[in-house]
Amino acid sequence: MIKKTAMVTIAGRPNVGKSTLVNTLVGEKISIVTPKPQTTRNRIYGIVNRDETQFVLMDTPGFHKARTRLGQYMVGLVRESVAGVDAVALLVEPVENIGTQEQLLIQQIKANDVPAVLVINKIDTVKKEELLKIIALYSGAHDFAAIVPISARNADGIDVLLDELEKFALEGPPLFPEDMVTDQPDRQIVAEIVREKLLLCLEREVPHGTAVEVTRFTERDDGIIDLDVTIYCEKQSHKGMIIGKNGQMLKKVGQLAREEIEAFMGTKVYMETWVKVKDKWRDNAAMIRNFGYRE
Repeated sequence: MIKKTAMVTIAGRPNVGKSTLVNTLVGEKISIVTPKPQTTRNRIYGIVNRDETQFVLMDTPGFHKARTRLGQYMVGLVRESVAGVDAVALLVEPVENIGTQEQLLIQQIKANDVPAVLVINKIDTVKKEELLKIIALYSGAHDFAAIVPISARNADGIDVLLDELEKFALEGPPLFPEDMVTDQPDRQIVAEIVREKLLLCLEREVPHGTAVEVTRFTERDDGIIDLDVTIYCEKQSHKGMIIGKNGQMLKKVGQLAREEIEAFMGTKVYMETWVKVKDKWRDNAAMIRNFGYRE
């Protein structure tokens, strides 16, 4: 029975492993993961129930220099997410240098007077001597409540991290039902899976200029799910790349997405996919809201 809750923001620069960490902690894939920056665009809650404590983990976009209105929205989410929580887990790479993004996030943590745990990810890529130097460097930059080295991909140090985060839990009922692992509706998860496949299959700027909208999500009497999915891009030339020669790229993206959606939903899925051009939608406030990126 849940008796305590801890709301924790997972913050860090792009590609540091925030979504991988949240997925590992939750035990299921609730956030899409790619090697490309700005994969996560929204604030996603992952719910972990451990003994008598419910952890509500906020996966946030990577803290970066915004170049579009959508980028400004993402950075604003990170700033807001560092306030009003029980603790912040600042995720960093094992590099003997405190980058600009890390410095700005530490400033945000200090300004909001919120407890913070430094989480050094990817420790399987460095030697112990290097790790000790990194710990000493960050210890001089801020008085962290704890410093926990982990490997999110290998699940090393995860229990230790939860032990440290549990110290910030407050007595009270669970914030989410105990059978929930995320606040995302199925329709949003489907859209994110499609966007993940676009990021993985396409190169350069093309996938970063895409948005995905699920316009139909219906379930038949036999459990089969029918989906209509529209992929939006910013240029006509990008549309051609997404569709590909004889439609092969769109077919590949659709097949990869459908396979994962079927595994997630546990049933057969039929999916129709279209591609439309919306010029400069990332700088259009109304369209950003329409695609689900809301404060």
